Formats: sequence, C-alpha cells, structure tokens
Amino acid sequence: MNRSKKAALVTLAAMVGLIIGLIIASNFNSMNTSIASNSATAPELVLASQNESEVAAAAPVMLDLEAASKTYVEIAKKVSPSVVMITSERVVKYRNPFFQFFGDDWSRRFFDMPEEGEQTQHGLGSGVIVSSDGYILTNNHVIKDADQLHVAFNGDEYEAEVVGSDENTDLAVIKIAKNNLHSVELGDSDALQVGEIVLAIGSPFAEELENTVTQGIVSAKGRKNLRIGGSQMTYQDFIQTDAAINPGNSGGALVNLRGELVGINTAIVGQTYTGVGFAIPINMAKWVMGQLIDKGKVVRGWLGVGIVPVNKKMAKAFGLENAQGALVEEVFEGPAKDAGVEVGDVIVKFDDKPIKDNFALINMVAKYNPGSRVKLAVVREGEIKYLTVKLGERPDNPALAQKSDTGKENTLGFRIAEFTDTFKQRFGYNADEEGKVVVVNVKSGSQAAREGLRAGDIIIKLNNKDIESVQQFNQDVSRAKAGDVLLLRVKNKDGRRFVALEIPE
Repeated sequence: MNRSKKAALVTLAAMVGLIIGLIIASNFNSMNTSIASNSATAPELVLASQNESEVAAAAPVMLDLEAASKTYVEIAKKVSPSVVMITSERVVKYRNPFFQFFGDDWSRRFFDMPEEGEQTQHGLGSGVIVSSDGYILTNNHVIKDADQLHVAFNGDEYEAEVVGSDENTDLAVIKIAKNNLHSVELGDSDALQVGEIVLAIGSPFAEELENTVTQGIVSAKGRKNLRIGGSQMTYQDFIQTDAAINPGNSGGALVNLRGELVGINTAIVGQTYTGVGFAIPINMAKWVMGQLIDKGKVVRGWLGVGIVPVNKKMAKAFGLENAQGALVEEVFEGPAKDAGVEVGDVIVKFDDKPIKDNFALINMVAKYNPGSRVKLAVVREGEIKYLTVKLGERPDNPALAQKSDTGKENTLGFRIAEFTDTFKQRFGYNADEEGKVVVVNVKSGSQAAREGLRAGDIIIKLNNKDIESVQQFNQDVSRAKAGDVLLLRVKNKDGRRFVALEIPE
C-alpha cells in the first residue's frame, strides 16, 4: 500500500474514532446528568432520612438546652437589677522617701513630690439590694476604711452610708437614700447540693463590666479554715463554686436556678487559679445582716472555751465512735467554767444538735443570744455527761460593726466609734493607749477632711469638755445650732491638735 492510501486510511480511522468518541461522550454526558440528578436527589433523601433520625434523637436534648438557656436568661433578667456596683474612695497620707536625702528643693525639682502629701485610692466591688428601701448587702473588705462610698445601678449613682459591718464574717450592710428598689429574693443555702447549677453576678475588674453573669456549679459546701485576704475569718462555712469570680465580684450575688440569692461572692484562691471561688452562705449572711440592721453590730453568744477538731487518733483515744466533736483545750473564766466544762472534754452536742467539728460549734454558739441556757453533751473519760451552760456575750468587739452616726455628724463629714482594742490594733496604737472615742471614717471633700481630721484621730475634748463616750459626743453635737463652731481637741501618733468645725446651715 502506497503512502497516500495509508494516510487516507489513518485519516478515515481518526474521523471514525472521533465520531464514535463523540457518540460515547454524548451518552456518558447523558448518563452523568442522570446520575448527577439522582445523586442530587438520592443523597439528599438518604441524608434527610439520617438527619431526621438524628434530629429526632437529639430533639429532647436540644429542647433541654434551649430551656436551660432560657432559664439563664430569665435569671439574669430577674436578679441583675438587684446587683449593684460599689466604688470607694480612701484618702491616704504619704511621705516622700527622697526628702530626707535630697531636701525639699531637690525632691520637688526632680521627683515633683513635697515632703508629705495625700493620695486618693479607689476600690471596686459589688453588692446586692436586699430591701426595697435601700439596704444593700456586701463584703466588709469592699467598704473597709473607705472615706466615701458610691453605689451605681441602672445608670444612676447614689452616695451610700455604712449601716454596720462584721469583720469576723466579712459581711457589711450599706444603705442609699432610695425607695421602691428591686430587691433580691433570699434562698436557702442549707438546701444547696454539690453539683447544683449556680450563677454569679457582679462587676469584675472594671466599672465597664458591671452586671457580668457567669455560670458554674456548687463545687463543695462547708469549706472552713481558709485564709481570706491574708487573714482568717472567725466564722467560716463557705460555698465553693467554679462560676467565674474575679476581683470586683466581691459582695455580688450567687443565685440558684430559681433566681434566689444563696450566697455572697467573697474570695478566690490567688490570681493564677481558675474555677475556685468562695461565697458566704445566705443563711449565715441573713442572720448577720439582721443584726447589723437592727443593732448596728453583731451580738454573739459566748461559751468561753478554746477548742480544736477531733482527728481519728484522738477519737480512738477518747473512746469516740467517729472523729467528730470539739476538743476543749482551754477553759476561760466565764460560762463554760461556771457550767463545769473541763479541759479534755469533747463537746459532741450543743442544744441537742450534733457537733461535727470545732468550726461547727463556733458558728452554732454565735447564733444564740447572750443569756441563753443551753444543754451540752460532753465526753469525759469515756462517758457522756450533760451540762447546762448560760451563754455570755462574746467579749471581742467587732469594731466595724459600729452603726454609722447620723445627723450633724454626717453633715460635718465624719463618723466615730468607741475606741476599742480592735480599733487600737487597726490604727496602730498600743493596747494601753487612752481614749474613749475614735474617728473611723472621714468623708472625702467634707469640712472635716479639709480641716485635717483623719480616721484614727482620737477625740479627747469637745469645746474643752472631756469626751467619755460616743453617746455623749453625739448629744453634745446635737445641741449645737447652725453657725456654732465646735472645737475638737484630737490626738494621734503624731501628737495633739485642735480642729474647728462649723455647724452648717
């Protein structure tokens, strides 16, 4: 076959192959379109069938989640209007550390600081409105040493006065001059269970973050023997929670799923831990709050013993069935000694209530009024003995539980209290320092502040008359008329001086 014939055959074969290929391709396209159509339908039908099954199985879960979400929303709506932001101001004195080395001129020129001066410190915390007429529950450490307090909520701000506070439980009550407020509903912290869902509401870190809501569970109950803020509170029964609590949340609300207040958020463990926060149970706070509002301080029963917990070895040595009770290590002059309590006794019941440990006994005794007669069950030399004790009043004077002074004293811009041993320690005086009345708070910018009166000043005389009590001072001030000048003789660690204050119109 010659070359031209071969070329013609190849060309013909190529054309036939091309035609056959086009026909096959066309058939394939037709098939693919059909398959694509089916695949567009069939997979959808299969997937829809699968989704319907999955959705049907997941529907109750989704409904539960949606219900839970709506519950959180409703709780936030219900409780948030009752949670307030508390800001504080405190004026502190300072001394220029460079003055003694460089003198006044050099200190002012290079450090822009005089020898002495004042600085205003600001604090942030939270609180919970507990009555429609303006009472607010918070932590003692939120308002401690403040010269001025402000409460903010719903875009408004109010000046607040301290009604009373209790260092031993780190609780305080303040009040604003406002009625018809949205108060929180109080719950029952004893009914809380470990694992129960709770929400924390407060103002962490900054004023811009007020009414922050976080969610968690009750991690534990009855936490005791904790050091909070460098000091150990006498009465502890903390709720532990993993709901996020941060600086500024102190004094805020811990609420259950019914929107009831079950705790006052108080502390966290350090700055590097998360999920470990503590709240004061509302049942404890409720009792303290009532005392502060009614009496301006907390009056507690006193047994007069030094006690420690009972461990397993002690329980075995004392012949106890389990490691419960409070071992008496010391008996003071007073109620317990008069009732016949002895060192080595293990107190296992108080007023017929079992005693778990020493903290339980401390908390229990505190809630009884002085003068109450209570039956004790003690184990002594392996036998149970029953004693009747008449409780006394706890001798330590909770200094910050003094009721705020009212009337002209507030108008003058300062508050006073009895000069107790606790105040002596607080202001750095020796135990034998003499005085009857001490200034505990001076309002920033007030006439008293401008005239140099400071917290910690001991008032010796008023208009050359010796001051013997808070009541006497209040009465003498109340007799003064607008325009009268009160001449105070005060002293502190720096010496004595006069302070003149005019009763305002």
